Amino acid sequence: MTDVLCFGEALIDFISRSPGRSLVESELFEKSPGGAPLNVAVGLSRLDIESGFMGKVGQDPFGQFLEKTLLANGVDTSRLLFSDQAKTGLAFVSLRAEGERDFSFYRDPAADMLLHPADIHPEMLSGLKIFHFGSISTISDPIRSATEKIVQIAQETGVLISFDPNLRLNLWPD
Repeated sequence: MTDVLCFGEALIDFISRSPGRSLVESELFEKSPGGAPLNVAVGLSRLDIESGFMGKVGQDPFGQFLEKTLLANGVDTSRLLFSDQAKTGLAFVSLRAEGERDFSFYRDPAADMLLHPADIHPEMLSGLKIFHFGSISTISDPIRSATEKIVQIAQETGVLISFDPNLRLNLWPD
């Protein structure tokens, strides 16, 4: 049984292999699983907490990589959805010399943004202790409406809600 369900974005982070360089200066990147909710699900599982992930990825090699990564880390993927309408989102990340991260996102739209309220069903939260989500899933519809729906179900069923204000200003339209 899943104790914690993490909900939201799952994407691929391409991390610069050149610390101290901006994205403009970076030449080599390493593929890594990304998305704050996905990372929380993996971290919880590594701490022997039964976790699951709900989100949408593309029906592409990157989506398959994310599913494989979740499964390899003991995360329940029964609520992971695949889209043939958009690809898995990508983010390029570098660590600049002053220690700040530099991000460039490719998600216009990405599969995770296409999670729809119709994809949400009350039984998905059955038996949960904690529902965890982040701010990225509140940026635009249809995932914003899906987020509102699943949060409402969590409130109505007494599931503890955990929120990550993962602010990425360059993803917000205003």
